[in-house]
Amino acid sequence: MGKYLLAYQGGGMAESEAAQQESMAAWGAWFGSLGSAVIDGGAPFGPSGAVGGGQATSALTGYSILSADDLAGALALAEGCPIIKDGGSVHVYETIDVGM
Repeated sequence: MGKYLLAYQGGGMAESEAAQQESMAAWGAWFGSLGSAVIDGGAPFGPSGAVGGGQATSALTGYSILSADDLAGALALAEGCPIIKDGGSVHVYETIDVGM
């Protein structure tokens, strides 16, 4: 089993309270469907900055960390992410244990 970072990009905050509740319910259902694959549910990102090479321009909006057998398995888990229905995307990265 490996660890995979899901980096969320785009999507948006629903405008009405009812739509926000619906969105939160969709995220809760998706995380519930992932079961023990969820290592860290993550969090949304606030303002960002960068050092040593320019401004942060990637517009990442949050992250989660999952476990999966391989990259293909992690991508399959990411397919159900609610941010996709909101026009966003999920970028999946395998993390590498450097033994620290």
